Amino acid sequence: MGLPGSGKTTLANQLNLTLHSCVWYNADITRKKYDDWDFSEEGRIRQAYRMKSLSDESLLNPHIKYVICDFIAPTKGIRAIFNADYTIWMDTINKGKFKDTNKIFEVPKHYDLRFTNFNYDIEKIAHDIQLLSTKGS
Repeated sequence: MGLPGSGKTTLANQLNLTLHSCVWYNADITRKKYDDWDFSEEGRIRQAYRMKSLSDESLLNPHIKYVICDFIAPTKGIRAIFNADYTIWMDTINKGKFKDTNKIFEVPKHYDLRFTNFNYDIEKIAHDIQLLSTKGS
């Protein structure tokens, strides 16, 4: 999660290439697929449910072990709808390019990992996610 331009998609792409048995959903690609560019509160809630549904459906496939969803998730309520198993907060910028998103973005109180810059070890992050998934088994 994080503001537009914070590096969510870059990190998600790197994780997708590093983790095996993985599927990745990008919010913009998903919105394009459903032709749904509604960023009202209702539209954002619908998108959170959509991303959750895509994630849950993917995990029914026995060949999929990890699902990466990169989207803004600007409010506590939207984060609760999605209910991620592991949350990475890209806290790399103070404001994004969309004023409406900046206005509603709530600083998260709960996350598993937070980045304040782009210096991270993708292999270590992937390893930590793999460890987390084995604990849940």
